[in-house]
Amino acid sequence: MAPPGYLALVLHAHLPYVRHPEHARFLEEDWLYEAITETYIPLLALLEGLARDAVPASFSLTLTPTLCHMLRDPLLLERYTAHLERLLSLARSETERTRHQGLPEQIARFYLARLEDVHDAWHNRWKQDLVAGFNSFATAGFLEIITCAATHGFLPLMEVCPEAMRAQVLIGRDHYQETFGRAPSGIWLPECAYVPGLDPILQEANLRWFVIDAHGLMFGSPRPRYAIYAPSYVPAGTAVFGRDRDSSRQVWSAEEGYPGDPAYRDFYRDIGFDLPLNTLEPFFGDPHRRFTGLKYHRITGPSGDKDLYHRDWALGAADHHAAHFLKARVDQIAQLRSFMNVPPVVLSPFDAELFGHWWFEGPEWLNSFIRKAAYDQKEFQLTTPSRYLAQHDTLQLVAPAASSWGHKGYWEVWLEESNAWIYPHLHTAARRMTELARRHIATDSPELLRALKQAARELLLAQSSDWAFLMKTGTARDYATRRTEEHLHRFTRLYEQLSSGVINEPFLANCEFRDNIFPNLNWRYYA
Repeated sequence: MAPPGYLALVLHAHLPYVRHPEHARFLEEDWLYEAITETYIPLLALLEGLARDAVPASFSLTLTPTLCHMLRDPLLLERYTAHLERLLSLARSETERTRHQGLPEQIARFYLARLEDVHDAWHNRWKQDLVAGFNSFATAGFLEIITCAATHGFLPLMEVCPEAMRAQVLIGRDHYQETFGRAPSGIWLPECAYVPGLDPILQEANLRWFVIDAHGLMFGSPRPRYAIYAPSYVPAGTAVFGRDRDSSRQVWSAEEGYPGDPAYRDFYRDIGFDLPLNTLEPFFGDPHRRFTGLKYHRITGPSGDKDLYHRDWALGAADHHAAHFLKARVDQIAQLRSFMNVPPVVLSPFDAELFGHWWFEGPEWLNSFIRKAAYDQKEFQLTTPSRYLAQHDTLQLVAPAASSWGHKGYWEVWLEESNAWIYPHLHTAARRMTELARRHIATDSPELLRALKQAARELLLAQSSDWAFLMKTGTARDYATRRTEEHLHRFTRLYEQLSSGVINEPFLANCEFRDNIFPNLNWRYYA
């Protein structure tokens, strides 16, 4: 018997491609190392527990192509292993520094035990292959892994060159098939950004569903009969689900969201900035301050004065918030069911890195909520979009409106005065890639094939929406600017060489050494 309603959780795991073999150490590679330690391994532990206890629940997870590649890149795996050893050494030294200090020593010992468990998981449980770990839970039915555009490019801003939009989607689809050995059912549109004209590309890629923000459906034509609480079909035949803002706000909102609770660990108070630099330098080998993940304080309040972290208080808050979220969803779905003649589905998407990295107790909250949803109520069932579509007819036909989940709902995060300069260059490069693909469509020259493939790589990497986002927020703006410029520069040189018919082999080899993503990339998608 079908339940009265459904809740579909979608976690979007993504990081931009950051890999610098030309340097022995590179600070921005820490983004990956932090996410492995604080988010991906804890999520795998959560899934282990669900599988061990046979909890009847499932959710969806995007593993973007750039993230999957980095999680299997031998150089980055070697560097993460060394990073984890340094963290363990630092944690051991912290237990000595805080000896006999009471609560600080308890916190230090908690971190040491936690990192020892991460070390065991990395080496013994997952054998340094987290992608295979996640895939094992997908095979077991606890997880639906979905795909994304190749480098998380902001697709609506490629509308002037549809071939580039198409290549992002199809190359992302191909990468998923190579990685997981099956075709993806769903796709996460980067930044949840949709523009009319995209759905035929999704249909060509044989994708069955995608997600957009609520106003993308509510401003669609015609307005959907069941609003965002049942999927619709777009004209090309793919199903679309709308993001539920009520559930998102309870978790995301800076003002009213759970992660701001005073009991939770404070993200910014880190010993990497609190301790003397000469104390830290032996562990990291350079004079740069950085986040270590060893944080002794809780949020406490809006001021800079922070009290020490109490792990038991934080876990109590996570369990309380899980119960609160459960009641809110039960009430919401019961209300929806009262005026819908189909089972409603509430779709709640979140960045995966929120859980553990930004919100340290997020994995515990998620685990508590999933278990409460499975056993403590009968109003809804946790599901995935693919399962919902398999079990229920989709009766609505809607042409969605342009939209994103960014600030104010459209493009202004990724297109405003700090980053607008990149788009004329990106559009020129996209048109040139199409020109190259059409001109050389039948080539069998090994050298030309290498250069064409690398040119496509450089364009894809330049198109990553992360660079425009970082320029807008001011976080790592110089790095984002440099990455955009470098990829465009390398693309332009390759374009000139391909146009002249004279390939500079040392330059090409250096590009391949630096940017080795998508070894089987099909550049002919641009033709």
